Amino acid sequence: MTNPIFPTLCVVGPGLIGSSVLRRAKLDRSIAHRLIAYDRNPSVLERARALELADVVTDDLTAAVADADCVMLCVPVGAIPEVAAKALPAMKPGAILTDVGSTRRSVLEGVLPFLRPDVAYVPAHPMAGTEHSGPDAGFSTLFEQRWCLLTPIDNTPPDAIARMEALWHAMGARTRIMDVEHHDKVCAIVSHLPHLIAFTICGTADTLADEMRSEVLDFAASGFRDFTRIAASDPTMWRDIFLHNRKALLEVLDRFSDDAKNMADAIRGGDDATIVATIERGRRIRRSLIENKQA
Repeated sequence: MTNPIFPTLCVVGPGLIGSSVLRRAKLDRSIAHRLIAYDRNPSVLERARALELADVVTDDLTAAVADADCVMLCVPVGAIPEVAAKALPAMKPGAILTDVGSTRRSVLEGVLPFLRPDVAYVPAHPMAGTEHSGPDAGFSTLFEQRWCLLTPIDNTPPDAIARMEALWHAMGARTRIMDVEHHDKVCAIVSHLPHLIAFTICGTADTLADEMRSEVLDFAASGFRDFTRIAASDPTMWRDIFLHNRKALLEVLDRFSDDAKNMADAIRGGDDATIVATIERGRRIRRSLIENKQA
């Protein structure tokens, strides 16, 4: 057997992302020879064992990370610093700590005080997911042709970055190294704002009069159904994302509010040119996503 990228890979939190990583790594042992899954939730551990997601499934964090060459934290962004603080003292010298959080500045500030000079930290954000959560939600092809954004800190060993890129390439993803602040702004517009809008639209529909709400649910067209799919996402995860990327999210929300007002003014004033131009811009973006294999 060829040398793996990591002899032992430990996934902390085998939910949608974590279980997808484990599923892919089970199919491709060049990623890791030995797989460990940790969670503190008994029901998650039970499902992880039943699904045979890893060679070892445990509720002992210290034991889980002690021999791992890479520890991947797949927990909500609000929990990453706390889990990192508990995991780092037990990690062996030369190991790599990573996470899959979709906010970077807040996580970095939370993790930095606990970092060790002999453990490299390479944060990564796979831009992939569904509205489902838990060990049963994962699948081995989740990351195919999706982007994984790496935001390594200063003085991170190049070899550690290269190994993390190799891991995500083996997962089927494309990688890009990005500055922390730029990452948070990009994700605010392409991910966090759309989710905020989806949750809000569903909330608006729910506040309508009973008769109208029933008709909304009975006659929901594809546009509204798409919003409800997004709005079915995990509440804890998205609460943490909104709060931990609030600065960038509020900036793009202000911009969106201005654009929505301009569109409302165009509709109110019968400005067909502005309406058509806005729709055409949306069509161009959709075509670009398809060409970039992101749709």
